[in-house]
Amino acid sequence: MDRRTFLAAALATTAAPAAFAGGHGRLFTFRGINNHTVTGTAEIVGNTVHLLDDFNFDSAPDPRIALGKDGVYDPATVHTLVLQPSQYKGASSWELRPSVNPDDYNEVWIWCEKFSVGLAIASAK
Repeated sequence: MDRRTFLAAALATTAAPAAFAGGHGRLFTFRGINNHTVTGTAEIVGNTVHLLDDFNFDSAPDPRIALGKDGVYDPATVHTLVLQPSQYKGASSWELRPSVNPDDYNEVWIWCEKFSVGLAIASAK
């Protein structure tokens, strides 16, 4: 095996898409609540919430990305982070307000603003 073939094979077996692999921040695993099906992974890097490639959300009116701690949603973190239908599946990123310290939270929430109900919680892995 020549050097080029060896390197190509090594990269093919060790490289993973960054959006799915995570590894840069804290990872969180979603579970749906209140009869919603939500699966996948979120990652917080700095002041950004990333929904990774494996994210899948069944739908709801006015869903928002927010943070919470120990099973309690914090409405102060939701701001304008509205999840659009095109973002119900796959990767997307959300900037938190500078005043929000993500280190103060251990959950990422999907929250229905219209009905004031939680749709999913992603707990730290």
